[in-house]
Amino acid sequence: MHTAAHEAPVLLASPHFLSMLDWGSQELEACLKLAAEMKRARSARLPHVRPLEGRHFALLFEKPSLRTRSTVQIAVRELGGDVIEPEPEVALGGRESVRDVALNLERWVFGAVVRTFAQARLEEFAAAVPRLRVVNALTNEEHPCQALADCLTMIERWGTLRGRTIAYVGDGNNVARSLAEAATMLGATVCLAAPKGYELQPDVTQAILRRGGRLEQMEDPVEAVSGADAVYTDVWTSMGQESETDLRQTIFARYQVNAALMSQAADGALFMHCLPAHRSDEVTDEVLDSEASVVFDQSENRLHTQKALLAMLAG
Repeated sequence: MHTAAHEAPVLLASPHFLSMLDWGSQELEACLKLAAEMKRARSARLPHVRPLEGRHFALLFEKPSLRTRSTVQIAVRELGGDVIEPEPEVALGGRESVRDVALNLERWVFGAVVRTFAQARLEEFAAAVPRLRVVNALTNEEHPCQALADCLTMIERWGTLRGRTIAYVGDGNNVARSLAEAATMLGATVCLAAPKGYELQPDVTQAILRRGGRLEQMEDPVEAVSGADAVYTDVWTSMGQESETDLRQTIFARYQVNAALMSQAADGALFMHCLPAHRSDEVTDEVLDSEASVVFDQSENRLHTQKALLAMLAG
């Protein structure tokens, strides 16, 4: 069994992981360290730690998923547990209240991994079952599991985020928010370039700044990318915003990450994207398929960071 099994666990303030800001830097660093150890152990085919032995997680997904669903299923099973996947129509209030769904599941499972629309819906679910481990697998407002994988990917390349600059170009969406929260917690500066009206909300920026995080917002993508160590983007139109597609393609046209924009970043800068990507919209093939791109490292690291997260929630 690898060394992570012998280390004292970090005591978490909450049994849930609903937001990146549920944690401080200590919890985040512990999770990323454990994820790196688990990744090395898996690569070496060492025995898995099994803190979920005999336990089940419910996967409650109201939105489509490739990376999250696949990696959570593998993570739970490699940690010794199993998953159940109620149909979307019955999972989150289609036939009964969110609270009643949560109270039923609490009698059967150890935790729930929830991908839904409003963050308030997730919070309502978690509030009903304070003993259940509830994980935010994406809401309209936040995507903290993605931020864990993003940070591990950068640490693998740089050793630390402290002193680094990450440029995020495009919509100030759930991915941008969780990335900014996590990266600034680890000592990075985040420069976010978005059209007016699409930046991070004031309450989000204030929460980051109150914690001492370094966050800058601007409209000019060239200004944001200039000298950056990593350039991150995401789709311009997220799930549930399909009716805005044409408008957003016009508004975000100058925010495309292409070779010209990447040339403004620091030498050796990384290109990052949470996937799925809309090629030729927010990013060109030339950049997405380049040596600078670490998008599939990010995707792989979803597995390792979620394993570490679930192991920590299991104590």
